[in-house]
Amino acid sequence: MKEMTLRSGAFNDHTIIPSEYSHDSGDVSPPLEWSEAPEEVVELALACEDPDAPTGTFAHWLVAGIDPATTGLDPGERPTGAVLGRNDYGAEGYGGPKPPVGDDPHRYFFRLYGLAEPSGLGRGFTAEDLRVAMQDKVVASGTLVGTFAR
Repeated sequence: MKEMTLRSGAFNDHTIIPSEYSHDSGDVSPPLEWSEAPEEVVELALACEDPDAPTGTFAHWLVAGIDPATTGLDPGERPTGAVLGRNDYGAEGYGGPKPPVGDDPHRYFFRLYGLAEPSGLGRGFTAEDLRVAMQDKVVASGTLVGTFAR
């Protein structure tokens, strides 16, 4: 599998996500940028999940159908032509960090996937739908981890 570099102008890998990108501040997604997708990629997918949530892994952001020519997103931007999944808050789009008050910092894994075939996902898909749709299609990926506590 090929590696794609995923980074943010708002935070570095394994550092604190600024509160302006939290659930309490209006759910504005952070800026992201990534390296150009390999030639065989026909679709990009993006997920942000918190494996430290008390109820198990919590999906904060799911996006599929991103044009492989795209190399980043501005704060709050929805990629043209992409489809938004349903986060575990029950809404489509980005739902920022909101760990329980007093918890140790939670980790938020932003993962970018390059798919060699279309995912076929439609609006409102779940994290499980994404995992199933990507099976045997991922040819490149990149990960960025942010942390957050309240």
